[in-house]
Order: sequence, then C-alpha cells, then structure tokens
Amino acid sequence: MKKISNILGECAGHRPVFSFEFYPPKNEAGEEQLFLSIAELGKLRPDFVSVTYGAGGSTRERTVRWVEEIQQRHGITTMAHYTSIGASRGEVRAMLDQLSTSGVQNIIALRGDWPQDQAGYTPPVDGFRYGSELIAFIRSERPEFCLAGGCYPEKHPEAASAEADLANLKRKADAGADFLVSQLFFDNELYFSFLDRARAAGIRCPILPGIMPVGNYKQIARITQMAGCRIPEDLVHRLEACGEDREKVFQTSLEYSTRQCRQLLERGVPGIHFYTLNQSKLTMEILKAIR
Repeated sequence: MKKISNILGECAGHRPVFSFEFYPPKNEAGEEQLFLSIAELGKLRPDFVSVTYGAGGSTRERTVRWVEEIQQRHGITTMAHYTSIGASRGEVRAMLDQLSTSGVQNIIALRGDWPQDQAGYTPPVDGFRYGSELIAFIRSERPEFCLAGGCYPEKHPEAASAEADLANLKRKADAGADFLVSQLFFDNELYFSFLDRARAAGIRCPILPGIMPVGNYKQIARITQMAGCRIPEDLVHRLEACGEDREKVFQTSLEYSTRQCRQLLERGVPGIHFYTLNQSKLTMEILKAIR
C-alpha cells in the first residue's frame, strides 16, 4: 500500500484524488453495512479510504482492526484515524507498532471531541491537548508514517476567531502534517477563501475538500450544527420541500453535490474526500458523474 502523500504527489497536475470516509458501526448489523458499502465503493477504485472514531475515542481498538481488515481484504490504501483524547504516549506508541506491523502507513491525527459525559475532563498527564501535539509526537517517534490533519473552512467551533484557528492550523502543518482534510462544507467560496488565507499564512501542504452528500436531511442538520457548518438557504428550502420522500431527497442531494464537486474540480482542487455516512449509493452516483 502507498503513502497518501506519494499518491497526491504523483497525481498533482494529472488527475484529482478521490477518497471515502466511513464511521465505526455500533453493532453487527452496522458492521455488515460498513463492509457492504466498502465493497461497493471499492469497485470505483478510490485512492484511499479512512475510518473515523466513535465519540471520545470510544472505538479506538475496533477502528484500528477495521483499518487493517479493509487494507488486507480489499487491497485499498487505508488511513487510520487517531485522536489524542484519552491517549497516553505509551498507547500511541503501541498503536503505531500495530499499524506498522499491519502495513498501514497513513494516519490522520486529530484532537477529537471532549467526552460529553465527563465534566472537567483533562487529558492524561503524558497525553496531548491538541492535534498539533499528537502530530509532532508521531512525527518524532515514527517519521516514516504519512500524517494528515484536519482543518475547518468555517472555523473550528471552539476557536476564538478565524485568525486563532488559522494559527493553530499552521502549528499542525509545521509539526509535520503532509496534507490536510477539510471539515464538510456546502459553499465552495468558503473553501477557496479559507485556502487563500491558509496559503497566505505559509501553509503549503495539499488541502483536500471534504464533501458530505445529504442522504438524510435531519441527520445532516444535526451534524452541521455540531461541526459549526452552514447549509445554504436554497439547499435547505429544496430539502424541506422533499418532505419524507427519500427518492426526492436523494435526487436533490445528487444534483447539488455533483454540481458542487464539479465546480471544485474545475478550480483545480487536488481531490475530494467524501464523508459517506456508510452509505454507498449516493456517493457512487456522484463520483460516476464527476469522474
């Protein structure tokens, strides 16, 4: 399997990179759905896939196992999510050893969400408070890994200002991030404005836009509220007009996301990272339309 940094380098100026993100299932039925989606989307030959964590790093061990299985069973380059929440340096070292032994070479290092059920939570004494600290630690311990970081075109919800958020992002890049993956957004101008500010701040690594097709309006509304993202009013009105008609929601989302992705590609983005919500059909149709 390849390092994603090498894939981005090889594809730069030739073609965009396409990737998919999955989330950890909660039960056996969800796990079956996950692997069905991976098998279907795998037919489209993605450049890489990733599996995220449960809240507070609650599925850390299972996520590592799924990443190993995806890469070994399907032969797809896989990126492991790893969050600093609740992780000690010893645990990170053990995880790096496990991933290396399994042939996984790519990690996206994130702070993660603070545990909602633990008031006054503080990291372990030898833990990490920020994603930049985790990136720096992994880079110093195992420089052979390809490392990604996250970024927020609309500002991290907890950041005091857009300027403070950009300064934090610069620390991630300086700590050793090979590339960045953006939080989802629905307005391309937000991404390109953010990209201009990032470049002006001296952040030179590739920044992949993250796109989440809307398969379920209530679900996406909840996610965007948590992530601090805005849904354009025209898209809200169109989705609300669909009511409970799933096929209308599907077609509305397909049209909007396809147009959004085409516009991104026309303006030269290095690739697109799809947040699939473990559903293959909508993402497949969008990718078929834009490829």
